[in-house]
Amino acid sequence: MGSAGAAGDSFVQSHAFEWLSRAGFVARALIYGIIGILAFKLAVGHGGKLTNQQGALHTVAQQPFGKLLLTLVAIGLGGYSLWRLVRAGIGHGREGSDTAFDRIAGLASGIAYGTLCVLAIEILLGSGGGGAGNTKKTTAGVFGWPAGVWIVGIAGGVMIGVALYQGYRGITKKFFEDSKVEEMGPRMKEWIGRLGLIGHLARMVVFGLVGIFLIKAAVDYNARAAVGLDGALAKIVHRSYGPFALGVVAVGLIAFALYSLSDARYRKI
Repeated sequence: MGSAGAAGDSFVQSHAFEWLSRAGFVARALIYGIIGILAFKLAVGHGGKLTNQQGALHTVAQQPFGKLLLTLVAIGLGGYSLWRLVRAGIGHGREGSDTAFDRIAGLASGIAYGTLCVLAIEILLGSGGGGAGNTKKTTAGVFGWPAGVWIVGIAGGVMIGVALYQGYRGITKKFFEDSKVEEMGPRMKEWIGRLGLIGHLARMVVFGLVGIFLIKAAVDYNARAAVGLDGALAKIVHRSYGPFALGVVAVGLIAFALYSLSDARYRKI
């Protein structure tokens, strides 16, 4: 354990660790930017579609030089996952330490982005399937486990907790605690503050909807009620003033993408 800890400490001090971590924020920005732009185009009636993280990866693959771009995105996602998992494991990075809550959140985030990295690799290898039904299929599969209904319900509660925390980080601008604020000029800090506020509130909305419908799926014992990010956006557009509400959330997701780019520069690694 001591040797593993020493190896981890040595790795986080390396330039490779920093570059992989910062590349991860660029990859995160690209994914949220694609989701937000496509949703905004749908909201204003100029084409577009509702998609999730996997759909965003497919969109990257369909662009000119798509395989090269997706390879770079996969590297970034892997780097972001590695950054989160290593910090969760040893409790600190090059420029700061983590609380127990931060480490738990880092573990969950590292697993989630590691999964996206694997999906990107599968798409590159030609085996990545469509993502529209994954949440429903996964939920149906979990229902077959012992205490599966409770697991789905707890997952929904966790997602709602994550959503509320996103809102808290945005409203209080707590995200600045993770950034090198001293290296920002006054105008840059003001813009990053606005982008972070709007972006975190948009994530609060979509994560909250995912959590609510997971709980609904558990209560009704109906896997079809579960939704992913694209399903959460669909719930918005099908309500009163849906296109307007979808446009607002889409702008928020684009803001979060721009905020992620600022993280690539200013985040404490």
